[in-house]
Amino acid sequence: MFDLQFSSQARKFLKKLDKIDWKRIISKIENLSKNPFPSDAKRVKGREEKTFRVRVGNYRILYVVLNEMNVLLISKIEKRSKVYKNF
Repeated sequence: MFDLQFSSQARKFLKKLDKIDWKRIISKIENLSKNPFPSDAKRVKGREEKTFRVRVGNYRILYVVLNEMNVLLISKIEKRSKVYKNF
């Protein structure tokens, strides 16, 4: 099981969510800590580090797996229309 770390953007976004969406996203993140490479995860192109993304409804969770430190870094959570901007 991987330790979870959240970026400041991810923390702020989670605080703004309503309870239903918050529960869905947290559930997905907990599953990622057990299995960081589920079948629905895809690699995000255009990033130097190996960033992956998973869908949760209209939201996307971008994360990086740091195997040597046993850490799963949640780098960004955002709606699909905004998540890939500012790369």
